[in-house]
Amino acid sequence: MPIIRHLEQLPASARGGAVAIGNFDGVHLGHRRIVERLLQRADEVGGPAIVFTFDPHPAMLLRPDECPPPLTWTERKAELLKELGVDRIVAFHTDDAFLQLSAREFFDRIVVGALAARAMVEGPNFFFGHNREGNVELLRALTAARGITLDVVEPVSLDGQLVSSSRIRRLVAAGDVSAAARMLTRPYRIRGMVTHGAGRGATLGFPTANLRLDPACGLKHGIYAVRVDKGGRRYGGVASFGRRPTFDNGAPLLEI
Repeated sequence: MPIIRHLEQLPASARGGAVAIGNFDGVHLGHRRIVERLLQRADEVGGPAIVFTFDPHPAMLLRPDECPPPLTWTERKAELLKELGVDRIVAFHTDDAFLQLSAREFFDRIVVGALAARAMVEGPNFFFGHNREGNVELLRALTAARGITLDVVEPVSLDGQLVSSSRIRRLVAAGDVSAAARMLTRPYRIRGMVTHGAGRGATLGFPTANLRLDPACGLKHGIYAVRVDKGGRRYGGVASFGRRPTFDNGAPLLEI
């Protein structure tokens, strides 16, 4: 399923359905609950199930120094949403002009104009428009005035904690990838480019694949059990993430 980046790319088949708007970072248990309701509403209105998200994350433009590391990159997010049954993924190309839209302008231009939504599904902490001026209460009024059905899905709790992207990031940063996996419903996944090392592992009889990760990835330094996808095959392994004080103590490296 192609990812739609611009409103001009929206086909007629992406209009007149049920829409969920948000970052959907991680596509975790809470997001899955929203998607379940989204699919129900799409079936009821006889239209597509649309997830409208943002690329880059608005915080990357507004507060780049404070923007949290993403749990899922855009292509992976689209893959997960497709597996759940979503018909169309919009990863809208976010720019400064778009972030200046008021809440009402956002609603009129995106929800009504571009998507012709007949139903919406959101969480209770949904905000939209310039400076996050729009909230669920305003959305209730706007959708009611347009005859659009609105469902507000309550958050999901697991192990006594609310499931959220922020919570999962904290778990990853603490090294508790097992708890993060329960909230994600799958193991935490990262990606990176393999770089050439010094060949010490091969000399010792244990060649490694070395990946340079974004320093902001948030993963705690340590030893992890991993599964590696390569060339259509999956391998089990052990990975070490961190600096190597014995050798160069340089940038953190993931060695598998």
